[in-house]
Amino acid sequence: MELIITARSRWQEGTEYTSLSSHGLRANVNLASGTGRAEDPWQAQVMVKNESNRQWTGVIHVELPFDKREPRFFLPAFMYGQNRGEAPQNVPNEFPRLREGRPSRPSSPWWMVRSDRLSHPAALVYDTGCIVGLSASPYWIKNETSGQKQQWYPGQKGTFLQYGGFTCSMEKGTVGYTLGYENAPLLFIKSRLVHERAPMAENCFELVAGESVEFTLELYHYESPSALGINPAMESIYHRYHEHPRKGSDIRTAVSDLSRAIHDYAWLPDDRHYSTFVYEDAENGGYRYNKIISISWTNGMTIAAPMLMAALRQNDEPMRQRALSCITNIIDNAMNPESGLPYDAYQDGVWSIKGWWFDGMRTPGHSSYLVAQAMFYILKGYDYEYRIRQIRHDDWLAYVKQVLERLERTKNTDGEYPTILSERTGAGLEYDAFSGAWCLAAKAYYSWLINDLSALEELKRSEAHYYNIYVKQMECYGAPLDADKSVDSEGILAYIKAVRFLHAMTGEELYLDHMRDAISYEFSFKFCYNSPVRIPPLSTLSWSSCGGSVTSVANPHIHPMSSNLVDELLYYVQQRDDAYIRQRMMDTVAWGCQTYNRYDGEFGYGKKGWMSERFCHSQGLVTETYADGTPASTWFCLMPWASSSIIEGLLGDYWDKVITSVE
Repeated sequence: MELIITARSRWQEGTEYTSLSSHGLRANVNLASGTGRAEDPWQAQVMVKNESNRQWTGVIHVELPFDKREPRFFLPAFMYGQNRGEAPQNVPNEFPRLREGRPSRPSSPWWMVRSDRLSHPAALVYDTGCIVGLSASPYWIKNETSGQKQQWYPGQKGTFLQYGGFTCSMEKGTVGYTLGYENAPLLFIKSRLVHERAPMAENCFELVAGESVEFTLELYHYESPSALGINPAMESIYHRYHEHPRKGSDIRTAVSDLSRAIHDYAWLPDDRHYSTFVYEDAENGGYRYNKIISISWTNGMTIAAPMLMAALRQNDEPMRQRALSCITNIIDNAMNPESGLPYDAYQDGVWSIKGWWFDGMRTPGHSSYLVAQAMFYILKGYDYEYRIRQIRHDDWLAYVKQVLERLERTKNTDGEYPTILSERTGAGLEYDAFSGAWCLAAKAYYSWLINDLSALEELKRSEAHYYNIYVKQMECYGAPLDADKSVDSEGILAYIKAVRFLHAMTGEELYLDHMRDAISYEFSFKFCYNSPVRIPPLSTLSWSSCGGSVTSVANPHIHPMSSNLVDELLYYVQQRDDAYIRQRMMDTVAWGCQTYNRYDGEFGYGKKGWMSERFCHSQGLVTETYADGTPASTWFCLMPWASSSIIEGLLGDYWDKVITSVE
């Protein structure tokens, strides 16, 4: 396979990459072995030498061209297809999009990005029946013995030197790898903090006069009927670069620490709810609360149900009573009688649709993401109350049944649920989003729980739509309401939960196939190695990125929502002996047990058991600062929904499997 190698010097005028000879550089490429298949990529040995008599400083760009027709690019956790570059982009939140020609910001026909914005070090493309791509080490180290710079691989010892980078170009029809890196044409710190292409500085690669450097690229080229074909390559890359998360607490201790912290510090007795943020008040002592109460997502049932599970598993009655109070408060008071749906948010004694996300929405109304997710977790609370205490909350089931029946009437002719529903009538107002998969998940859970198969054909119809339009394309967008329908890792959690129950009800292998495809999509956001974080407090803790998932292409940080998927991963490996899924499940468990305060102040703030939702493994979302103004790689607060994601993952059937077997 032909490689195109160019360079850009730090000192040159302009931003063009030109031939190596114009820089006094020379390259040799040797295809040493391989077939190009996912499990056996070509091993391209590349040598670049500085033949000039002075030091060279800049970025070297190695591109792999392909026969461009209808390309869909996949740079894991950064670029999916065109990142919706084909959709309208005049929205408040910016994120990288691909679009041909001379598009306006934030679209571009090409992108260059530092390697740690990707969960796996690879740039792949699917185009008309074929997967093409490359993979290479994400960063460079200084060898402890020779003192030479070399690519990092797991198990190698050396001092971190610098990141590499990855690229994609719809304009030229290439994917690429860089020695040194650029964030170009834009660097997205967050969706409303975007920097233009910066002058080259600390991101440069250096070659002294006469110095040469050798590195390996793994090259892929194989047939595939769909974009799902990138997943075998992703598995191969995972095995090559996988590192285990650092050792954290054991499972019982993690559950105790996390649930006790929420119980002790986040409960709001007057509101019968948990606070979304809890801060230490350094000036006055005690704690400050940013309540922003909702029925689900960042509050409400995503906290109450896991806390109920924790209370039941640990036989903690006060903890159970608080969780029950939160659940019954939502059921008794949140309903909007006009729409037949619960209001999404609560503030100062008033239930409404105006949550903290309201002004970022395109259409006002109930969110199916929050409404259906709340129903799912009410069912989970019902399930565990009966499973562990043999207590039936029939009023909870009746409430959920009523809401689900209302949601069923809003599906369009494709079988897709709306993302936004009318506050006045409950009618569907806006579609074209994956958030409605929570309706599918809640309905499937309800049907399984009461052993009622009357809705099975309708469930199958909706599942087929979500699979064919979103999952099969490896492009699930439109779950979180704060990201303008960017491609994300949140909505797929609902779909995975839904097909788990569809398989449990039908036994059809198709749903395990679909489940694995969806799990593989989620894994594309989940780090396979431990990126060397450069900013405290994460940099000082040997904190591990492996096992944590990037939120979306618009919110480039790791957060713990995917930790709630452990039960579904366990279900899958109990049906099929799949070592890859099992290992990534173990990564997820281990990541959650090491990513919170195991003692007071471990992460530079807070009490034992505290954790936030934000872990900045790269430049993305580094906006928090210490008191002296220096940047920080996490938020300094307790966020119970984040902790609860880990609690939920550890306390389902996985708890029965692990804790029971130990005892």
